[in-house]
Amino acid sequence: MKHLPKHLRPRWRYLAVGLETWPDAEIDRRDFQRSIWFAAQNLLGDAGSADADLEVLQFDFGDATGEAIVRVRHGHVEEARAALACVDEIRNDPVGLRVRGKSGTVRACEEKYLGADGQIRDERKVVFGDAQRSAVERDGLLDVRTDGAFAGTTELDFE
Repeated sequence: MKHLPKHLRPRWRYLAVGLETWPDAEIDRRDFQRSIWFAAQNLLGDAGSADADLEVLQFDFGDATGEAIVRVRHGHVEEARAALACVDEIRNDPVGLRVRGKSGTVRACEEKYLGADGQIRDERKVVFGDAQRSAVERDGLLDVRTDGAFAGTTELDFE
């Protein structure tokens, strides 16, 4: 079967997405894809989500942060950004998503927006709520473990 001529092929845009969640969350590509489809369907409806055709091409997650490349049809970037903004949890783990940028090719998306984000993860003991607790430090922010959950804090909360 022959390929379609270039002017008849679908055109795509690629969104670089940053993920952040609590340190004990485990998220994989399949869960992320399912959450995006669910959010797009709820926001845009069946026809709108089919037109936008959101698909996760690359996914990397570890140490409570991650990044992904999401493919979207040309002309539906704003709808895709809105759908991504609706994702607030993945598999009952709260998550924050941030669209770092958009690009016309996967390679340009990787080079411009993805890569090392400079966050250094460190675990240490802190005094929080009149008790000594373990905390995970990332880029000046501390996630303190409290009774099976986490509390987001900064260095100023301990001085």
